[in-house]
Amino acid sequence: MVLEPVEFSVLGPVRVLRSGSEVVLGGPQERALLALLLVRAGQPVPVSEIVEVLWGPRAPHSAVNVVRRHVGALRRLVEPGLPARAAGRWLARDAGGYRWAADDGSLDLLRFRRLREEAGRAAPSRAVALLTTALDLWRGPVAGGLSEEVRERAGFDVVDRERLAALREAADAALDAGAPDAVLARLREAAAAHPLDEPLWARLIHVLAAAGRRSEALDVYRAVSARLADELGIDPGAELRDAHRAVLLDPVPVSPVPAQLPHDLPTFTGREEELAEVLAPLKNLSGTLLITAIDGMAGIGKTTLAVHWAHRIAGRFPDGQLYADLRGFDPSGTAMSAGEAVRLFLDALGVPPEQVPHETQAQAALYRTLLSGRRMLVLLDNARDTDQVRPLLPGAPGCLAIVTSRRRLPSLVAAHGARTLTLRPLDADRARAFLARRLGAARLAGEERAVAEITELCAGLPLALACVAARVAAHPHFPLSAVAAELRAAHGSLDAFSRTDTAANVGAVFSWSLAAVSPGAARLFRLLGLHPGPDVSVPAAAALTGLPARSARRLLAELAGVHLASEHAPGRYALHDLLRAHAAELAEAELPLEEREAAVDRLYAYVLHTAHAADRILAPHADPMPPGPPPAGVAAEPLADDREALTWLTAEYPVLLAVLDAAARTSRDRLVCLLAWSLEPFFDRRGHWHDGMAAQRTALASAVRLSEPGWEARGLLALARAEGRLGLHDRSLPRLRRALELFTGLDDGIGQAETHRSLGWESEQQGDLRGALTHNQRALELFRAQDRPAARASVLNSVGWYHALLGQYRQALSHCFEALALLQDLGDRYGQASTWDSIAYAQHGLGRHPHALLGYHNALTLYRELGVPYLEASTLVRIGDTHLATGAPDEADKAWREALALLAGLGHPDAEEVRARLSGDTGRRDLA
Repeated sequence: MVLEPVEFSVLGPVRVLRSGSEVVLGGPQERALLALLLVRAGQPVPVSEIVEVLWGPRAPHSAVNVVRRHVGALRRLVEPGLPARAAGRWLARDAGGYRWAADDGSLDLLRFRRLREEAGRAAPSRAVALLTTALDLWRGPVAGGLSEEVRERAGFDVVDRERLAALREAADAALDAGAPDAVLARLREAAAAHPLDEPLWARLIHVLAAAGRRSEALDVYRAVSARLADELGIDPGAELRDAHRAVLLDPVPVSPVPAQLPHDLPTFTGREEELAEVLAPLKNLSGTLLITAIDGMAGIGKTTLAVHWAHRIAGRFPDGQLYADLRGFDPSGTAMSAGEAVRLFLDALGVPPEQVPHETQAQAALYRTLLSGRRMLVLLDNARDTDQVRPLLPGAPGCLAIVTSRRRLPSLVAAHGARTLTLRPLDADRARAFLARRLGAARLAGEERAVAEITELCAGLPLALACVAARVAAHPHFPLSAVAAELRAAHGSLDAFSRTDTAANVGAVFSWSLAAVSPGAARLFRLLGLHPGPDVSVPAAAALTGLPARSARRLLAELAGVHLASEHAPGRYALHDLLRAHAAELAEAELPLEEREAAVDRLYAYVLHTAHAADRILAPHADPMPPGPPPAGVAAEPLADDREALTWLTAEYPVLLAVLDAAARTSRDRLVCLLAWSLEPFFDRRGHWHDGMAAQRTALASAVRLSEPGWEARGLLALARAEGRLGLHDRSLPRLRRALELFTGLDDGIGQAETHRSLGWESEQQGDLRGALTHNQRALELFRAQDRPAARASVLNSVGWYHALLGQYRQALSHCFEALALLQDLGDRYGQASTWDSIAYAQHGLGRHPHALLGYHNALTLYRELGVPYLEASTLVRIGDTHLATGAPDEADKAWREALALLAGLGHPDAEEVRARLSGDTGRRDLA
């Protein structure tokens, strides 16, 4: 039996909604009793206290019997079909009184308190969103409309104060997050309602100043000071005075700019002449574009010099610094494409995914347009060739582009006027200075011959010297002569990487360093050569080795201790390209094929099973393709909710794309398909539609190679959805029709249903709402036949939505309420948000504006909790429309302004429609 959804509101006038319709409550005493029980939800309220609240000291002798009658009336109101004397869902006898059994899903007060508690543990920007959502739940004083005597006896004013406390917390979080506009309107309103609340006025002053309204902040201080003197005869307190002083003394906050440079090495040395050479041209940078290309062999220190130089001059480029590792010589062969790099830069510059053009050439043009008039530094590290770099070069004067590559780039000089610098190995003196900077001059004293031999064996390469320095530093009592002897005796090869004598010497250094670690760490180093991504997490390393995570963490730390790996982010380790090549060479030469294949299988299984787990969280209604059991010793990451799923996917994103490519190159076609399809909801949530299209194209090619029509149909469906998101309907529609043919031939009802849903979305994009409804109705029939409640719930909402768009509002509500009950049972909060939005739209169409506002606020709460700003903005627009329809233009303006702030921050074209509403060009005429 599906329980009827019931919602209770006490943050404002007491209200009860059953299945979205407001229940008419009884008289004042009945409403007061309900309010008291709701405010004390989950706690027994003694009958004696109820009598005191309802009547005060003059209660009649019949008061207890009247309370019982009110209790019975309330039970019948909220559960009309409840048999006499049956235990109800909401109201129960408890400890000589009554207890209301609401939770934060049904009672706004408990939801408010939960959100406030979550905000106390969250980062500032997240706390602002949570507290804003919590404050949106308030429609006035607790149990507004009851007499002041009853409210006072019930202690409702204590709960009212929680609202002000939450607003002060929101203001503090907004200031910490650099988002003062998020709370400014609320603070103004609350301060006006509480003219003598000094902490509240102090925060208003801080927020005004942070929002760039310093003059107004000072005016507010003067006004509140005068009011305190006139009405209370006192001077401003310490908090107000501190706020005033902060406004007078603090600088105006500056908007954040991209700052993507990797960290600088504090031990940088040995390249003073080269640094002076690259710094000299900057004296005449004004009015010109400067491009400098630094080339040299692997391990020579190109990136170290470029990053150190960039940090030295970053202050000359106030509009920010962009950085990309182009992976031009990555041992896995997965160089970053120019399109991928330019999309990363567009994201850093604040361009929303939907505004990124489809073609790389157009993306590069947009990138250059955004840099026009700015002074920015762009560091393009590890470039393969000029073609990879060209789309990433700024076109504006006053910018600096630094390019590093193992190759000379003469066409960059010829076509773009780039300056070049070739790095060579450090000579003996500079190599010695390098070691002295790392180890201290005293450590080298008296061992000149050993130092000379070490620098010679390291071939003057900073990377090799750093490895030796790390080993020596770890053993302060070892004489350098012994270190030199060990190094001379070591054997290593980088022949697969380079045929030079220098490479052979460096290979010896690496092999010598590897001999200093435990057998487990040495095995891990070799296995890391099989990892296709740019870095590795501790759990991924555990999968590679087949060891527990704690053991893998210890082994990674051991490798980092001798500079064979670096922990560039907490829990994430990377190897220099030269070290990765050495690791791959050792793995192929020394590990049996079966061991290598088993390690790769474990790694890919870990990636696939965790991605699949994230997919089930982000899209519980989708048709799952179980990957089968993982190999022994491999387990997916334990992801609890949307936040954890998105965090893992975001951290592993470059690795996931690299695994897809590597698996495709080694004909692991089933894994390619399953991984690409598992990533589909993440691509959609994050707007990575270009990467998504590339991944699904790879998956379709793998599916075709499998020669299995079902897999091909799924590949067609996934690629069509990605293409549709990018507006490539001329490609997506034929693929969807072909997928439907294949699914129909296979009698795959679920596949047919999913394809009909996508065809419905395509119909909506073309303005064919009736076609969209027909496709979704067919999908609903198929999902019902397949007993798929999650998918059925999702498509029920879609059917309801299209009914609403066609003006068939009652049919819309019927489908959407059925969907909502299912989604609540399934715990699908994203689906619930979408369905509440559909319900509210239909209620608005029927003229039930209070019901519409309630539905929209439920959707808004969930979208904010889930972090979906575009849908949050869309819901705010419709809230504004509904307020306008009720004759509340001020409330409409407030909602539209919040929506505009979100859309403007996303750079979304819908912002223009909202501006038109605010200006009165549309909306006020058409919607009123």
